[in-house]
Amino acid sequence: MERIKIEQHGFTAFSWFAGWLFTVGFLHLPFWPAVWAILLWPYFIGQAVSAIAQR
Repeated sequence: MERIKIEQHGFTAFSWFAGWLFTVGFLHLPFWPAVWAILLWPYFIGQAVSAIAQR
């Protein structure tokens, strides 16, 4: 009989959301720039982490 392992990754989503809220609050962004931030912020974070990982 196979064992089934269930993993939850809720902390990852929470940390992403918390980082997004921090960014929006820190920069005092109005509504529409904040909407763009929710879409573009992960891309720029991914680019930064990728550049660090390739060193």
